[in-house]
Amino acid sequence: MSASGGTKAIVAALAANLAIAVAKFVAFVFSGSSSMLAESVHSLADSGNQGLLLLGGKKAKREATPQHPFGYGRERYIYAFLVSIVLFTVGGMFAIYEGYEKIKHPHAIEAWYWPVGVLVFAIIAESFSFRTAIKESNEIRGGLSWRQFVKRAKAPELPVVLLEDLGALVGLILALAGVSLALATGDGVWDGIGTLCIGALLILIAIVLAAETKSLLLGEAAGTEDVDKIKEALVDGRTVTRLIHMRTLHLGPEELLVAAKIAVRHDDTAANVAAAIDAAEARVRKAVPIARVIYLEPDVYQEPAAAAATE
Repeated sequence: MSASGGTKAIVAALAANLAIAVAKFVAFVFSGSSSMLAESVHSLADSGNQGLLLLGGKKAKREATPQHPFGYGRERYIYAFLVSIVLFTVGGMFAIYEGYEKIKHPHAIEAWYWPVGVLVFAIIAESFSFRTAIKESNEIRGGLSWRQFVKRAKAPELPVVLLEDLGALVGLILALAGVSLALATGDGVWDGIGTLCIGALLILIAIVLAAETKSLLLGEAAGTEDVDKIKEALVDGRTVTRLIHMRTLHLGPEELLVAAKIAVRHDDTAANVAAAIDAAEARVRKAVPIARVIYLEPDVYQEPAAAAATE
């Protein structure tokens, strides 16, 4: 995903969630439905999350400094992790609390047409937002399944928006089911149960997001496809005879660090070795453009020493 990748999906989700949050809160005021209050807070939290993703993307574009020589690409991971925290605390825990209170102190839903109408509107709006996120994801997903895409994506924005939109749609359906059962039975407890289910769903999504973003924060290697391309590009069979060992690390979604020990011929001059390194770096950058920081160490290949270094 490019540096601006996912921006369209984020903006679409932000616009939808702001409109939906206002509509849900109005429905809560007129109906007293706890599901509507929980859903309005959910949409407000989602709006804040999209703001965090946009802010993280902007901050990640800052130039490298002496204190941060590899740049600020990981800012996007930090803000994505903050999203999971906000979703857990503001969205999930608030919904759990509201659901518990409604079950403990149930009351009938008033002006039923408000929550039902708003929920139908919200489902339509969220569907358009979800469709935008799916369309942008399909452009870079390739042959990966959706589960693999969320797990392997190095840019956090689209997986975050996808999971948020999915959670929002399922949450709206749960809210509609809770309100409908409360209206059909005249028992407000069903509204509280629907709210509890929304809270549990948000907490589950927040945990998944936190786990995936934590892996990115710790530092992930390049994907298998990029690793294979780099290995193939490093060795030309003439000046670089083989790859002894290599490490890769994502400094950000679009910036990859490559550190490798390469074998050169024992009788090469210093000038030849320097030229071989420059040529190898050029081949790697052509094969994998995001490989922007490359450190190559030349050596004379020896089987025992190479095995020990790899281990």
